[in-house]
Amino acid sequence: MRRITFGGANSLDNYLARPDHSVDWLMWGDEAAAVMADFWTTIDTVLMGRKTYEVAARSGQTSGYPGVKSYVFSHTLKQVPDGVTLVRTDAVGFVRGLKKEEGKDICLMGGGELAQPLFEAGLIDEIGFNIHPMLLGSGIPLFHPMNRQINLELKECRAFTNGCVYVTYRVKNEA
Repeated sequence: MRRITFGGANSLDNYLARPDHSVDWLMWGDEAAAVMADFWTTIDTVLMGRKTYEVAARSGQTSGYPGVKSYVFSHTLKQVPDGVTLVRTDAVGFVRGLKKEEGKDICLMGGGELAQPLFEAGLIDEIGFNIHPMLLGSGIPLFHPMNRQINLELKECRAFTNGCVYVTYRVKNEA
């Protein structure tokens, strides 16, 4: 079965973006780029919610990622460009079906609103984040309230020269 990794970048106080959705605070570097280049070879599918998609679209990424199936979950978007599939059905059921299909692994990009029901359904297998050395104080939260505790096992923790810390965890989906 395919693995789903929830990943991205966040501030130390667990925000994905400022309240206005800007990410001008992100500290890009060669080390993070190398991690991402390796990660992209392991996936063939990207999942994102409407808000994450709109942020990507504003930065010029409107037609998905080359060689990767892109799905946007939204009840309000009217259309998306070629190369992106709009999903209006139940995210949990849709993603459960995707996991059973043949293929490489799946990346759940960005927003915690889409991640929350997928965590609760036991569909997320790993978490990978580049934690930035700053406290934004407010913004778009990485995690949203859940109905149960999610236990994790550390797989990797690596400090980057720019002060960021890259961490990956395996989700312990206990019965």
